[in-house]
Amino acid sequence: MVSCPQCFLQRIWKDGLRKTVSGDVQRFVCRSCGYRFSVGKTLYNPSGYGSTCQICVSPRRSKNLASVEPLREGLAGATKDIRGKLVEYLWYLKKEGRRPNTILAHRKVLTRLVKHGANLLNPESVKEIIANENVSDNSKLHYVATYTVFTAWLGLSWKPPKYKPCRKLPFIPTETELDQLIAGCRGKLAVFLQVLKETMIRSGEGWALEWIDLNGNILTVSEPEKGSNPRQFKISEKLVSMLNSLPKNSKRIFGSTTNLNNFRGNFIKRRRNLAKKLGNPRLQKVTFHTFRHWGATMLYHKTKDILYVQKKLGHRCIENTLIYTQLITFESDEWHVSHAESLEEEDKLIQAGFEFVRYSEAENVAIYRKRK
Repeated sequence: MVSCPQCFLQRIWKDGLRKTVSGDVQRFVCRSCGYRFSVGKTLYNPSGYGSTCQICVSPRRSKNLASVEPLREGLAGATKDIRGKLVEYLWYLKKEGRRPNTILAHRKVLTRLVKHGANLLNPESVKEIIANENVSDNSKLHYVATYTVFTAWLGLSWKPPKYKPCRKLPFIPTETELDQLIAGCRGKLAVFLQVLKETMIRSGEGWALEWIDLNGNILTVSEPEKGSNPRQFKISEKLVSMLNSLPKNSKRIFGSTTNLNNFRGNFIKRRRNLAKKLGNPRLQKVTFHTFRHWGATMLYHKTKDILYVQKKLGHRCIENTLIYTQLITFESDEWHVSHAESLEEEDKLIQAGFEFVRYSEAENVAIYRKRK
């Protein structure tokens, strides 16, 4: 997917072919800011998604760039100074070592504010737009935090509005529902969901996994997000087999063919179809992050060790982990019960998620159970 090198959006039209000595080159025009570009010198794409944009016609040398009218409201309607400031700001974030996902999030917030009529050089204008936005207070807090960094970079002074965060309890599905989703997907998507289920890692961390992170039955998160520490997880033989079935045509396990947003879109389509097919609308509430919530909840109720859960999740603050102590009560839950007569059978039960209950001397077997 080609992105505009001026505003970094992906709303692109083809604009004919450009004749060069080496042949015809496809030209593009951005529907958001009117910028025209084609293939040439490599230009950095701070969004981190899609193909790296390339340009061969600079704004000063382009014969038709100055006459391009804005193609839509928002960033296209902003002055060239504002557009230039946004580009400089994204470069500033890059030089400060911010991750591509963080840069993309800042770009989305600021371009959304401009699209809704805010003047980024006037803090009072931004306050008014944020106040009128039909979004939750949590989203408004995100807007305020992003714009605060932007004003600090510009040297502007503003008094941030105060919004109270409203924390909602996350939706926790049953294991059967997660397994239904995994079984209803195919290829890399099914393997990706199984990784999320067994490791509780963030989707971005899973997307960054490389083949060198897989060593036997140990999966290593070598590129943690949100300041977390690298973590290791013991995975099942089933997941090892699923991973080994994937083609190894790039260094990353999943992120070789498309970007995470497209991958998530594919999951949403399959989730919708499965919810309709199985007659279970609860499946529509499951996201990539839901697998993390489910795993953390089950791990806490199994171990009752909140510090261990915090370490596995990679949380820096224990308050973020404490939420999993109040999500589910299992008083009326049913159990799968099985028994093992040999070490090999015990290994299989443990890998399937069963926990040891007791040893029956009369029957000479070990009894295991797992919640349905």
